[in-house]
Amino acid sequence: MAKSVAESILFGERMALARLLTQVENRSFEGLAALDELFPHTGKAHLIGVTGAPGTGKSSLVNQMALHFRAAAHPKKVAIVAVDPSSPFTGGAVLGDRVRMRDLAGDPGVFIRSMASRGSLGGLAQATAAMVQVFDAAGFDVILIETVGAGQTEVDIARLAHTTLVVEAPGLGDEIQAIKAGILEIADILVINKADLPGVENTERALKGMLGVAHPVEKVFRHHGQTMNLPDSEPVNASLWVPPILRTIATDGTGVGELMAAIGQHAEHLRQSGEWGRRERARLEAELEALLTETLVRKFRLSVSDAHYEELVERLLQRTLSPWEAVKELMG
Repeated sequence: MAKSVAESILFGERMALARLLTQVENRSFEGLAALDELFPHTGKAHLIGVTGAPGTGKSSLVNQMALHFRAAAHPKKVAIVAVDPSSPFTGGAVLGDRVRMRDLAGDPGVFIRSMASRGSLGGLAQATAAMVQVFDAAGFDVILIETVGAGQTEVDIARLAHTTLVVEAPGLGDEIQAIKAGILEIADILVINKADLPGVENTERALKGMLGVAHPVEKVFRHHGQTMNLPDSEPVNASLWVPPILRTIATDGTGVGELMAAIGQHAEHLRQSGEWGRRERARLEAELEALLTETLVRKFRLSVSDAHYEELVERLLQRTLSPWEAVKELMG
């Protein structure tokens, strides 16, 4: 009797995995059915988000991280989801990340998947969460999610990952450009990559100053958007994680060992503090709400004729109807 797609994934068949990832990205019926079957087998992987401004060397850093996970005393299976900017011509992924990850080629314990952002905000394609679930069910211990570094909505990565790395680099013209929108508040670890370039001290000083605002070492902390007050008797580092600032040079691996140690320490902190479970709940809740929104909008759109919808859009263009009035008319 032939195995189902989900069974093939659980048995570790790479070709079946590649086919399912394509089906999931395309939102096919077969892909969604396999996701339903695989979901009970998820929830074991450590999800690590890597985000930051373009040009900071995120892909090279992800490459080094994967190599370290594979070279450990107990090697971990690593999946990499690289969300590329969409090609303006084909809508497909540019695939630049794969070019920079040649060191991982041929390793059966590594699977790299590039996917197009398709214009979705935050550099995360809508199918990213589903793709992560497939890798999780397939038995990958670590899933690295690299985003395009598109700007403010990069904070979306915090909803998907257990551990979020925000990568900066010296000499980009504005030492705090990646944290203007509060991106620092989602960082679990701050990485200054390309630390051999001039200006690394200025970048580190700027990050430390901003860290004092987002995570002040006082009696009041803002941790992942939540204000927390500590009693005088409680040490400031008793149960809160203050993001470390680490220097790396991804091209030769300098500082990557220290970064891997910090990632391990953060995972341990999440488990001991109970934050792992809270983040997992928040992640699944956000995914449920996104799917609900998408499904309800699609169903509602089917109930409205194209002619009526186009008429409303035309009235919006003519400024004879406001968006709020249009919604009232559609809902009425």
